[in-house]
Amino acid sequence: MREGTMDALLLVEDIHKRYGKEEVLKGVSFQLQKGETKVIIGPSGTGKSTLLRCINRLTEPDRGRVWLEGVEVTSRKVDINRIRAQIGFVFQDFNLFTHLAALDNVRLGPMRVLGMRRDQATKLAREELARVGLAGKEDAFPAQLSGGQQQRVSIARALAMNPKLILFDEPTSALDPELIGEVLEVMIQLAKDGMTMIVVTHEMGFARSVADEIIFMEKGVIVEQGPPAQLFSAPRHPRTAEFLSKITELYGETEG
Repeated sequence: MREGTMDALLLVEDIHKRYGKEEVLKGVSFQLQKGETKVIIGPSGTGKSTLLRCINRLTEPDRGRVWLEGVEVTSRKVDINRIRAQIGFVFQDFNLFTHLAALDNVRLGPMRVLGMRRDQATKLAREELARVGLAGKEDAFPAQLSGGQQQRVSIARALAMNPKLILFDEPTSALDPELIGEVLEVMIQLAKDGMTMIVVTHEMGFARSVADEIIFMEKGVIVEQGPPAQLFSAPRHPRTAEFLSKITELYGETEG
């Protein structure tokens, strides 16, 4: 690890990824402190989701390294399943087990991965479902829930593993507009509670109000990064200003 980065919860250094002839990530580096919310924005196809997947090696980077609390995630010697248990991942398409009720979706990980007793896992799952506003929905199957409720089950599932950080990959992109707010509200509260998060999103209101830092990516590189006030009020790069103007016009500034 580089000098001066020992206190970072997460360190991402020079990540490269290519699919065939297309270089999706071209040397992305950043660090994340405990309790920080970092929001990644940028045009579609610019490598944002691939970057998240490289962090916990759902996708293997071609080059570069990732550390989580000083442990190299990208080392071939690391127990990647143990690492993944510490990094929650909330997908844009929910990724729930459709044949399992909400309670079972949430308690499965603590039982199978953490070795928690069934009664303990059940208690924990009920608590996490209540935390995301789904008390009383424990026995509902995904098909019986709205998209917003399904995504909140996904968040509860991630929280039940007591992760060191959670990665959110466009968590509201598959939702109807009226359901976006209920998911963002949960995420805003998580940020207030000190959860460490990296969020890929088009929700500029959320980014402006919650992010400690915003990263603007395009064509596989970080074009600009900084606190929301700086990026929204006085972006240093013309492309950042152009993107923010267009995305705000298109999506508005929903905050939940």
